[in-house]
Amino acid sequence: MSGSAGDAGMFLAHATPGNVPPELTPIRLLTGWVFEPIPILVAMVFGGLYLYGVHKLRARGDAWSRWRTFSFLGLGLGTFLIATESALAAYDTVLLSVHMVQHMVLAMITPIFLALGAPITLALRTLPTKWRNRLNALLHSRFSKVVTFPAFAGFVFVLNPFALYFTPWYELTLRNTFMHDMNHVHFVIIGCMWFWPLLGLDPMPRASHPMRLLAVFATLPFHAWLGIAIMSSSTVLAGDWYNDLGRDWGASPLSDQGTAGGILWGSGDIIGLLVFLVLFVQWAKASEREAVREDRRLDRLELIEAGRKAREERLAREAAAGGEGAEGAEGAGKSVAKSTLAGDSARTEDGDSAVRVARGVEPRPAGAAE
Repeated sequence: MSGSAGDAGMFLAHATPGNVPPELTPIRLLTGWVFEPIPILVAMVFGGLYLYGVHKLRARGDAWSRWRTFSFLGLGLGTFLIATESALAAYDTVLLSVHMVQHMVLAMITPIFLALGAPITLALRTLPTKWRNRLNALLHSRFSKVVTFPAFAGFVFVLNPFALYFTPWYELTLRNTFMHDMNHVHFVIIGCMWFWPLLGLDPMPRASHPMRLLAVFATLPFHAWLGIAIMSSSTVLAGDWYNDLGRDWGASPLSDQGTAGGILWGSGDIIGLLVFLVLFVQWAKASEREAVREDRRLDRLELIEAGRKAREERLAREAAAGGEGAEGAEGAGKSVAKSTLAGDSARTEDGDSAVRVARGVEPRPAGAAE
């Protein structure tokens, strides 16, 4: 694979002194591609695993959102491949401004869409029990709680570009091909660590919506400060590299660095504000869902209370009716007892009279003297 001097074609993936691609034009920006096997392999592996999970889920009759699939594959892995295989990769070591576009895509756009694809949720629904339990244990571990805590993740996300551009690390990634590729990977990892707990749909440690909004709002100024610092610097970042490169076309390294600072400032604030708005909308929807759940809970409690009162009233009525029936039965019993006693007495007197008559004794009238 070699550099091309034409308006379109396959360029070197890592330009070096003596192997500089031709001047960047709108046509070359659209048609100048490179072949980087590692990013392609990474995209194929993760994309294949994701598609296998979706197939497995649907084969057993479960649904999976097409938007999530498109977000992960088309927008997440798609932007990853554009950043590492297009003209952005061909010119990322030649122009700091192009590198900055690539940086923002890998660190802020790719992770957002990967998160919206909910790959961890998909894995939890399709993995065997053994691996699902292990993944759950990792998600709920102390390590996950620390690295996804907004204060820690936001600090790393903000500190990372300062450490990259104002230390020898950046020039090392330009001179060393392996470090250059690892720099791309590290952009995505840091972005995922920051955005997945903020926007992701996966079950992982996640702060409250107010805390997430505060964290995003707190990080917004840092992109502006870094962009302004790069724009206003009179020293070219990795100046030895750009001087050794021998580029004889386009803006000077210092002028191109000013453009790169403006790209970082503007794109960082725009994406940050969009994330802030998305979080605000998510918070509003979550509040509505919580209000609906609370209304349903209160309705259930009211039904339970109404049922309890109705049951108590029914039992009270039954108890009252039972008491009245007992009193009636007791009165009837007493009347029957009295009538029985009177009858028995009358029958006894009649029997005594009959005995006297049988003995020849005349009964005396009442009140007669003996």
